[in-house]
Order: sequence, then structure tokens, then C-alpha cells
Amino acid sequence: MFSHGFGCDQNMWRYVVPRFESDYRVVLFDHIGAGGSDLTAYDARRHGSLEGYAEDVLEICRAADLSDVVFLGHSVSAMIGAIAAGREPDRFRALVMVGPSPRYVNDGDYAGGFSREDIDGLLGSLDSNYLGWSSAMAPVGNPDRPELGEELTNSFCRPIPTSPARSRC
Repeated sequence: MFSHGFGCDQNMWRYVVPRFESDYRVVLFDHIGAGGSDLTAYDARRHGSLEGYAEDVLEICRAADLSDVVFLGHSVSAMIGAIAAGREPDRFRALVMVGPSPRYVNDGDYAGGFSREDIDGLLGSLDSNYLGWSSAMAPVGNPDRPELGEELTNSFCRPIPTSPARSRC
């Protein structure tokens, strides 16, 4: 099961998935508010925390009768997968976490990578100028492949029900 990070959709896995299809049952999906997801399924209370997204993952697993799942989660989806596996550990064989962070805010000896002020500034920028924020954040460190940054900017700029980043800090 491949689970994308914030601002992305299942399309991000298109170069990886073909390597798995001959040996595994591959499950791709879009989180609510991403890609081709049904925006009417968004529930502010449920999707205001990562627990709601974890419940979505578990609902997919139940509906598809998935067991022995290897969950591959990118960014915030790594933590969504950890929550889902914590709720139903017998359903999951392994978690593969790509770029996870259980918390982005530095706290005492814990290094999340950002101060509270950094996060507040980031969220303020995200809320007040989402297009500008996405354009600034999207360059993915490949100056020789600018199309990757453009693709991520376009993905960020798809309609989302609300600012989901608040639940990810």
C-alpha cells in the first residue's frame, strides 16, 4: 500500500510502482483532498487530525480485505501509517517510512527541525498565500529536473477542502 505525502497524490509513485506489480498486490489511493479523491467525503472534525486519515487507511484495508500489508508512507503518511498500524497491528506486516517525522516542532531535547515560530510562520504563509508558498516549497532539490518542481507545484495547487497542514505539525 503506497500512501503519498502532503501536497502530492498517488501519481507520485508512478516510477516506483511498476517494480512491485509483478510480485505484489499494489494498492494506491489519494487521501481526501488530494488527486482524484472525493472532496465531498471531507469531514473537518475527522480530517482535522492524522487519526482521521489513519482511519481512512484502515477503511481501505477493510474494504479491500487487506492483510499482511506492507505500508509505504511518504512524509506525513509515514505517521498516518504508524497510527493505523498501532490501531490494527495484525493487519500490517511492515511499515516503510520515507522522510517521516513524528513531530516537526523542536521540543526540549527532541529535534523536529523547526521552532514553533518557524511553524507558525510557515502556516501563516500557507494560509495567506498558498500559491506563493507552494511555488517556494516545491523545488525538490533537482536543479537539472525543473519539471519535478513544477509537477509538485501543480499538485500543491489542486483544490483542498481546508488547510490540512495544521494537523501535521
